[in-house]
Amino acid sequence: MGRRHFLTRTALAAAAAPVALNAFAASSNSAANAKNADNAAQPATEPFWGKHQGGITTTMQSHSYFMAFDLTTTKREDVIALLRAWTDAAASMTHGPTTYPAHPDAEQIPEDSGSSLDLQAARLTITFGFGPGLFEKDGVDRYGLAKKRPTALADLPRFTGDQLVAQRTGGDLSVQACADDPQVAEHAVRRLVALAYGVADIRWAQNGFSGSFKAGETPRNQMGFKDGTMNISTKDAKTMNEFVWVGDEGPDWMRDGSYMVIRPIRIALEHWDRMKLGFQEATVGRHKYSGAPIGKEHEFDALDLDANDKDGNPLIAENSHARMAAPASNDGAQILRRAYSYDNGVSQIAERWPPWRQAMTFDAGLLFQCYQRDPRTGFTKMFEKMAKFDMLNQFTTHLGSGLFACPHGAKPGEYIGQQLFA
Repeated sequence: MGRRHFLTRTALAAAAAPVALNAFAASSNSAANAKNADNAAQPATEPFWGKHQGGITTTMQSHSYFMAFDLTTTKREDVIALLRAWTDAAASMTHGPTTYPAHPDAEQIPEDSGSSLDLQAARLTITFGFGPGLFEKDGVDRYGLAKKRPTALADLPRFTGDQLVAQRTGGDLSVQACADDPQVAEHAVRRLVALAYGVADIRWAQNGFSGSFKAGETPRNQMGFKDGTMNISTKDAKTMNEFVWVGDEGPDWMRDGSYMVIRPIRIALEHWDRMKLGFQEATVGRHKYSGAPIGKEHEFDALDLDANDKDGNPLIAENSHARMAAPASNDGAQILRRAYSYDNGVSQIAERWPPWRQAMTFDAGLLFQCYQRDPRTGFTKMFEKMAKFDMLNQFTTHLGSGLFACPHGAKPGEYIGQQLFA
């Protein structure tokens, strides 16, 4: 019953493909729409079809909803049908608002929840990823893909300080919906979950928000600091090709795609908020309000890692976050950050500071996310040292982790990852 129900739903989703094809034609208006985002008659949309998947270089939206799935089917054709249905649904949803059915049947279960009816697309993007479990799980090559697993999709090592929870780690497939309306993002994920019925189960999820999504501005995180000042410019094609997009070293299905690392990081906000400003700035390596490096005036002033204070000590502390994350401290390694804050309310948590008790406190922090050409020379290279020495570690706990291969974009008539299954 589960599989028949799933195949029926995917067939109905495929019937909506003409709508998805129209989305490709409309995508050329994306830039113009973005300039008129406040004009209800011309809502902003982001293209779905293209060389790269949306949601990677897209100007950050204000809300995100990430979800990882475990595949439960043993049939390769079920996975293909799911990816085809997801692709068509994503193309349709990013194109515009959900519309009312012309002739609703009260005896049928609605194909769509209806939670986004009358809402605009709000620059919705949906990004898909393939985890290691798609290729092989528990030593079993379930779908005949083990030989196609990229070498760059190597399992992340266990880092110093990791307190990973199984329920927030891993996944065979991932989806991430980002939009300027949280209900639009949530609706998109719910629709994809419905299409996965009988084929994949939810493994873990986390929604998030950004303090700013205006082009040219760096959002602030919950610690009050600007987050991502040293990020790669997505308009710098040379740097993007060098550090973010997979090149000829990757398989055909991954070229022009990217590898995503995502990790929910709880921050001890109550303790951080009791720290003196000078200590906070020394920990981060930047001035809190301007975002400038210690000793400088403007956010985008270059880090001077050789500058000393009057006593001969480094002006930017040796184990400050900014210094340890700088390319100059990591043999030139760079990643494209796309992180969101999260807040799950409060929870009973073991405090990191005296008196080291179980206490009800904020279950909040950073949904860290980055894209790179190869995680081994990107995130892993940078974080192995940071996990040991970064001053921020006294306030942060990595609770989960995911690594996903995000293939290149699709053309109308294709589905995400189609070359992988060829």
